[in-house]
Amino acid sequence: MSIRGVTIKIDNLSHRYSARSAPTFDQIKIEAQPGEALAIIGRSGCGKSTLLHVIAGLLRPSHGSVHMDGKLVEAPSPRWVMMFQAPHLFPWMRVEQNVGIGLRFANWPQAEMRKRVTEALRLVELEDYAETNVQDLSGGQQQRVALARSLVMEPEVLLLDEPFSALDAFTRSALQRDVRSIAKRLGINLVIVTHDIDEAVLMGNRALIMAGAPGRIVSDLPIDLGDPRERDDPAVQAARMRLMKAFEAAAAQYGPNRASGNAAADPRGSSANFDSAAGVFGQRVSVTG
Repeated sequence: MSIRGVTIKIDNLSHRYSARSAPTFDQIKIEAQPGEALAIIGRSGCGKSTLLHVIAGLLRPSHGSVHMDGKLVEAPSPRWVMMFQAPHLFPWMRVEQNVGIGLRFANWPQAEMRKRVTEALRLVELEDYAETNVQDLSGGQQQRVALARSLVMEPEVLLLDEPFSALDAFTRSALQRDVRSIAKRLGINLVIVTHDIDEAVLMGNRALIMAGAPGRIVSDLPIDLGDPRERDDPAVQAARMRLMKAFEAAAAQYGPNRASGNAAADPRGSSANFDSAAGVFGQRVSVTG
C-alpha cells in the first residue's frame, strides 16, 4: 500500500441544517500536516460529529471550505474515508467479500483486488478469517473488517466517528493501539471524534476541544508522546490531566448554562448533559452527554 498523508486545511467552516435552524458549529479553522493524528473532543451536541461529516464530504457546509492538499472537498472520495460507530457490514458475505466490496463496485481486476484485500486483512490481523462469514465474528473483529474495508481503498485520511464506543474495554484498547500503529505505518492522517479523554490521549498528536452552541474549537493542545502509549505511563497520565483541565475550563466557559441562544438541532439527536470526568486513570473517562 502507498504511504502518504495530506495537508488538511479547514477555513471558516460553519454549518446549519436549515435556513431556520441555529448553527451547529461556526467559524471552525483547523490545519493538519501529512500523517498527523487529530482528536476532536467535546460534549454531546457541540457539533463534532457533524463537523466530521462535513470534512468527509457527506454534508455540505453553510459557509467556508475544507481542502485536502489543495483539493476542495465537495463529496465523498476514496482518498478520505470514514468509519462509523457501527461497522455496517453485509451480513450474508464473507470477510474478504466485505473488505473488497468497494473495489468490486469500482470494477477492479480480480487479481489486483485479491492482492489489496489480502494486504488489508494482514494489516488488521484477520488474514485467517478471510473465508469466515462476518456474522460469526465478535464485535471487535467486525470493526476490524470495517477498518480493512476502509484501508483497502488506500486512503490518505481516515476519519473515525467514535468507532470503538460500543466495544468492551479490552477490545477498545487493542483497536485504539492498532489503528494508531497502522496509520503511522502507512503515513496517513487520522481525524477522530470522541467523547473519551483517554482515547484522545492514546490516539492523537493533537487534541482539539470543541465547545459551545454553536460549537467552536476553543483549545488546541499538542500531545507529545512516544509509542506505544500505555495507560499507566506517567507521561500519558500527565497528558491526560492537562487535557482534562483544559476541557473542564472550556466546559465552565462554554457549557450549556453559558451558551448564548439554543443549541442546534441535530437530526441524529443529542443530550444536553455533561459528565465532568473524574477518577483514577485506567477507568474510561468520558464526557458524554
